[in-house]
Amino acid sequence: MKTLWLSDLDGTLLRSDETLSPYTCQVIGRVVENGIPFAFATARSRTTALNVTKGISVPLPIIAYNGAFIVDTASGRILRKRTFTPDQARDIYSCFRRNGLSPVVYHLVNGAERFSYDDISVNRLTRDFIDSRGDDPRKDSLTGDSGILDGEPFYFNCIASCDELQSAYEYLKDRYTALYYNDIYSGERWLEIMPEGTSKASAALSLKKLLRCDRIAAFGDSINDIPLFEIADVRYAVANADERLKALADEIIPGNDDDGVARKLEQEVLPDHR
Repeated sequence: MKTLWLSDLDGTLLRSDETLSPYTCQVIGRVVENGIPFAFATARSRTTALNVTKGISVPLPIIAYNGAFIVDTASGRILRKRTFTPDQARDIYSCFRRNGLSPVVYHLVNGAERFSYDDISVNRLTRDFIDSRGDDPRKDSLTGDSGILDGEPFYFNCIASCDELQSAYEYLKDRYTALYYNDIYSGERWLEIMPEGTSKASAALSLKKLLRCDRIAAFGDSINDIPLFEIADVRYAVANADERLKALADEIIPGNDDDGVARKLEQEVLPDHR
């Protein structure tokens, strides 16, 4: 049977400093050379996923934005997307604003990805996140709200304290897909909103069909990997994973700083290690 191997990036394949070890790069390279279906399932965009995985080349499409997109790795062509209707986008943005929050809005404008924000009202935490993206060509600084919901919005991200986010979360969580968690790098509280039904799981099943695979084997560490684990045939949680994910795992493997994903791949799929 043909297995699609899917790995999360942050906290799973990537080390805690957001890099890949030489050993992991070497193993993934051999996996790809042997024609084994391996891809990423990440909350990142294609742009930032490629930036942090420069040591390897993965030719298959990747799952980006927690399942909102399936993207061709080489060309950037979007193979599947989940977007909000204009009414939904206005509802979400209005909810954030009436709670005193200013989110980052990810949208497609004339087919190009952008993440837009009101430069006047974003808080310090959001500013730090934006600055961490450097010269990202998707960055779109606005003065005020005009244009922030142009095109096809598909993802909202807001960073603030629990007290500030809680009311917005309560309103949005039953209407859309909401991820509410502490970022593994900064420790800050994030609220991410996606179209209803969007998840790594739904995207993984679509990618499995697209690649004509029979099974899915998943690697993960966080709560956004729970839906993926629920539909995967084999589930590997790294040692540093959230306890809720570990409870769903078939096996706990070494942590992200100990090359857990690469070691398991080498053990399971490379010809000279079977």
